[in-house]
Amino acid sequence: MEKYRNEIKYICSDQELCQIRERIRHICRTDAHADGDSTYLVRSVYFDDYDNTCYYENENGTDPREKFRIRIYNGSLDRITLECKRKEHGMNHKASCPLTEEMCRSLIEGEFPVTMAMDMADGLNGQQRALLTKFILQYRMRRFSAKVIVEYERTPYVYETGNVRITFDRGIGSGRNVREFMCPRVSTRPVMPIGRHILEIKYDELLPDSIYNLLQVHRLQRSAYSKYYMCRRFTI
Repeated sequence: MEKYRNEIKYICSDQELCQIRERIRHICRTDAHADGDSTYLVRSVYFDDYDNTCYYENENGTDPREKFRIRIYNGSLDRITLECKRKEHGMNHKASCPLTEEMCRSLIEGEFPVTMAMDMADGLNGQQRALLTKFILQYRMRRFSAKVIVEYERTPYVYETGNVRITFDRGIGSGRNVREFMCPRVSTRPVMPIGRHILEIKYDELLPDSIYNLLQVHRLQRSAYSKYYMCRRFTI
């Protein structure tokens, strides 16, 4: 059974993020994947069809809706992941499977690697194989193509009770040249005003009161749009 999680997003200033960080760092641990300064670089390339359906579904608040992306961390190709994020009734579910460099490059180049996908599927578990099959079918039938790169620095915190994950996402940038995705560095432009960042809170059924109270900062502006939507506004 697919597990859905709650997700809340806020637009924050540098001062607000610092204030929240000081409040939560004593009871939350940093994510195991973060480096020495508790941050890592997230880079994703998002796919959409010829009619930009995913973009307009996000803009219109369509429920349910899905979007597909390939993601890497810290500019490294050691771990390449295909992900599908589904939003339904205000909650989110994410499925993922690993990709090879060759497969990733083929998808970004606009090729249809059927044989490559079939060979790769042999090494996947059932859920991963189902995601890869679903993406390849949509890639072909809906004429999916890589549309935009989204890159930002993430500082993650984890609170075990309620499976809470709090992330500070800074320096969100949009890249038009999707062929740069696998390069060590990509060219991006900022999509938010200087000094504005995204705070995300993800949790299972209930957000513990101890965390809720620590996150109460005056005048936080809640955001309904995804980073994908904010970055694609510059390419539509």
